[in-house]
Amino acid sequence: GGVSTGWQTVLRSKNIYGPYERKIALDQGTTTINGPHQGAWVNTQTGEDWFLHFQDKDAYGRVVHLQPMKWINDRPVIGIDKDADGKGEPVMIYKKPNIGKTHPINTPAESDEFNLPKLGLQWQWQANPQGTWAFPTSNGSLRMFSVYQPDSINNLWDLPNILAQKLPAEEFTARVKLRFNPKFDHERFGLIMFGADYAYISLEKRSDKLFIIVNQNIKADKKNMEEELSDFRVSETDVFLEIIMKKGGTCHFGFSTDGEYYMVNLETFTAKPGKWVGAKIGMFCLRNNITNDAGFADIDWFRIEPVK
Repeated sequence: GGVSTGWQTVLRSKNIYGPYERKIALDQGTTTINGPHQGAWVNTQTGEDWFLHFQDKDAYGRVVHLQPMKWINDRPVIGIDKDADGKGEPVMIYKKPNIGKTHPINTPAESDEFNLPKLGLQWQWQANPQGTWAFPTSNGSLRMFSVYQPDSINNLWDLPNILAQKLPAEEFTARVKLRFNPKFDHERFGLIMFGADYAYISLEKRSDKLFIIVNQNIKADKKNMEEELSDFRVSETDVFLEIIMKKGGTCHFGFSTDGEYYMVNLETFTAKPGKWVGAKIGMFCLRNNITNDAGFADIDWFRIEPVK
């Protein structure tokens, strides 16, 4: 039935070679949970049956759901079967599984203070990393060196040294505090919303001056070029960059020099998924010259916060 419009089919037979009987055990029905399938049956230590499946949410990627499951006439029924036809619909709210003890509500890691000698598990590079791209420092920051972007890479779609993570929620604010130490013109550090379309806010050195730049690229996967949306002259090397994402993937980009007042770019950008993955939020540090003496950015922290 397709990735975003599919359903969960179960087949059964008394012989491994068939013939098989086919039945749909879960579909979207009247719910807002599209394409519920590609999952796994889970049996708990207390004897309960549950089912894990995904939902394709475009820029938000494939979100995992947990559904109740029970057996009726030797067939699994997943979710809630409101009309008693043997086919379930997914639920958004349900009693948690009984696994014999209680656990506090927890979420995967997103924010990072960079106080550990290694990156958190929420981070992933776009390609196999090199040790010269970034490393945690002893003063509790992540140092990202500016990496040469060759002319053969005309936009950031094929850039390997983007340090990114999956989107944590439908709405959130991502902020990064950094100190920029460029040595050459056009060295830049950026906070990016990355996908087949991408946009970012960066701190860049131009003619020995520093500028906050907002760029976007529509259809970057088709080798399109970036468009500069705005630029702001700043004198500080210590800045705060932010991306505010609202429901539907709408993004605003902003910056601050004091961590209190943020100037937000009024133009909006709508996040798009990549290839078989949702959009990602990440950081990069780049240069366009070949040198053994590159600049760097020290990232004090990266924080995910609720939208105010």
